[in-house]
Amino acid sequence: MKELKVLSKYIVKYKYHLLLGVVFVFLSNYFRILQPQVIREALDFVVKEVKIFNAASEGAAKETILKDISHSILMFGLNVLGLALLMGFFMYFMRQTIIVMSRLIEYDMRKELFVHYQNLSLAFYKRNNTGDLMSRITEDVSRVRMAIGPAILYGINLVSMFSLAIYSMVQVSPKLTLYSLFPLPILSFIIYKVSHLINQKSEVIQEQLAVLNSTAQETYSGIRVVKSFVQEASMLRLFSDQTEQFKSKNMDLVKIDAMFFPSMALLIGASTVVTVYVGGLMVIDGSISVGNIAEFVIYVNMLTWPVTATGWIASLVQRAAASQKRLNEFMNERSEIQEEQNPHNAPIKGHIEFKDVSFTYAITGIQALKHVSFNIKQGQKIAIVGRTGCGKSTIADLLVRMYNTTSGSIELDGMDLTKWKLEAIRQGIAYVPQEVFLFSETVANNIRFVSNSTDQEVMDMAAKVAVHEDIMGLPEQYQTMVGERGVTLSGGQKQRISIARALIKHPDIVVLDDCLSAVDAETEQKILGFLYDYLSSKTAIIITHRIFSLINFDQILVMDQGELVQIGTHDSLLKQEGLYQDMYNQQQLDKITDDQDENH
Repeated sequence: MKELKVLSKYIVKYKYHLLLGVVFVFLSNYFRILQPQVIREALDFVVKEVKIFNAASEGAAKETILKDISHSILMFGLNVLGLALLMGFFMYFMRQTIIVMSRLIEYDMRKELFVHYQNLSLAFYKRNNTGDLMSRITEDVSRVRMAIGPAILYGINLVSMFSLAIYSMVQVSPKLTLYSLFPLPILSFIIYKVSHLINQKSEVIQEQLAVLNSTAQETYSGIRVVKSFVQEASMLRLFSDQTEQFKSKNMDLVKIDAMFFPSMALLIGASTVVTVYVGGLMVIDGSISVGNIAEFVIYVNMLTWPVTATGWIASLVQRAAASQKRLNEFMNERSEIQEEQNPHNAPIKGHIEFKDVSFTYAITGIQALKHVSFNIKQGQKIAIVGRTGCGKSTIADLLVRMYNTTSGSIELDGMDLTKWKLEAIRQGIAYVPQEVFLFSETVANNIRFVSNSTDQEVMDMAAKVAVHEDIMGLPEQYQTMVGERGVTLSGGQKQRISIARALIKHPDIVVLDDCLSAVDAETEQKILGFLYDYLSSKTAIIITHRIFSLINFDQILVMDQGELVQIGTHDSLLKQEGLYQDMYNQQQLDKITDDQDENH
């Protein structure tokens, strides 16, 4: 239960729902308990009147007795109906309070977890897979809700029904009460054991279902790869094997579940038989009436579900505790990226300085940057080049504080980056990462994601990044749904739309991390030309592998194995022997080879 203590803040928030729910549960059960008593009175009345009827002489006396019996039975029936309506009325409101409370808490928990997810750093997302994140915010929260709602509701119902029913039964006959309730604890124990087994089997089934969903998701996402390698049959066999395991585990659950209702019916029947037998003996000796037997049989059936629910409630609480433990693990995670108490919040000018910056990824232990220092003045256009894995993208991630430096410091407009407000940094910097991500939305909404731009502004920006004509060729143009992760668009189209999305917010600094790799050289030159004109007073950092397009940059930083090995302009770097010259010569050779292939 210690894992569930965190829920107390939600219970306190919705305490009036809970308190009213308790009142409604007791009122509902109170009117339910009165029904067997009315039935007992009706049965005793009928038995008594039948004796009188049989003893009466023929004629008017018997007709009068029959009329009295009919009228009285009608009144008894109306009383039972009235009590049932009152019971149902308060039962409706007990669900409208306690179950609604659980739904409100579920909403709050999901919202809180979602906000917490967004505040966590990239390192957290590299440690945990997306499926696990989704499972916790959906399945685990739902299981906790079951403990807050149905478990609490039926727990209160159990207490109230037991107290009211047993009090009423003891008032009639303590002896018959003891005999009638004797099988119920056995029923509760069996139900608990069966529920525990069902819970264990359900966990195994959930795990297998996750595997099944994962295989299906990967197959659908990678359908191009599956088809291109003609692996449809192989994937079908894998999916069939996993489905067979899922079926087998479900059959194990069905076999155990089949014990549930027969066990319940057996022990309820036993309680009824004991009640009738012992009650019949007591009627013979005159200690109770025939109506009391009917009353007790109804009480036993009323208590059946609350007793049965004890095992179910225990199972719900166990599952909720396990789920809450998983939720607490993530909720207790703290982002490595923290703001100071009074962070600096001002418009960004664009002066960037790296001072002896080193960075090591905590998860892998790989040192991505080693004592990197450089200075970018406001309005300069900088390029960063180097081989794959040399640390180029890490520089971009550090600049927008996706990570903190391991050592050294980064200054923005003369102030340490850690002293800035995170929102100010990320609002002022347009960062387009290597891995382009588009939402399952229209093209227009993907571009205006970070702004409230008009349709005309969206089209103007699309034209400036050379993607307007491509969009106009789509079936519904700017209102075309791009599909999951932009699957319906080409790589170059996705890259240019992501650049438009970043630039439409009018940033102070632009960082493009190799996000022009899928466009041709001519289109790249158009976009770079636009950046020079449109962002003439802004700072721009372009991470790219195309050296022949870097002629007009103010500075070029050359990275190699995490170190800054060269810095200068295009012309000055070509005059130096080193990595830049080697990369340039290799690319020129590749270009000549490609041109020759095209001519042939």
